Amino acid sequence: MHRYLFLVCIAFSSSTFSQKVQSNLRLSRTDGKKVKLIQYLNDGPVLINFWATWCGPCKKEMLHLDRLSKEYKKEGFSILSISIDTQRSLSEVKRFVRSKKYAFEVFVDPNQQIFKKLNGNIMPTNVLIDQDGQVVWMHYGYMPGDEIIMEKEIVELLKK
Repeated sequence: MHRYLFLVCIAFSSSTFSQKVQSNLRLSRTDGKKVKLIQYLNDGPVLINFWATWCGPCKKEMLHLDRLSKEYKKEGFSILSISIDTQRSLSEVKRFVRSKKYAFEVFVDPNQQIFKKLNGNIMPTNVLIDQDGQVVWMHYGYMPGDEIIMEKEIVELLKK
């Protein structure tokens, strides 16, 4: 029982990692076009958010991501939201994103290759990356109030 509780606490915690993300990492937009992560890192730090249409906490968190995107965009900060829905669900992803009109860009990772490369664990997973491509913060899961911690990490990174 204690082992299970420990694992749950670890899964929902925030962490700092010393992982470097490849700046030439290619992301697929919902329209099929590819872009490289470096295009965003040239402007400033990036938060990569992994989500799925079947994930209720992901959808709740996206409201806060939208606000953060609007608030810090002028400082060069970008949020890249990556759906890990399967290829068959692509039309549902597009429909959902279109209906919400989020300020951040949305990508797809139907085979979860990027999710795995960035040590994605549970949904949602957030990875904050500095301009040098260094992972400075990761967070698994979402509970109300997590957005406050996330914003604090973003602000701290933007001050550097």
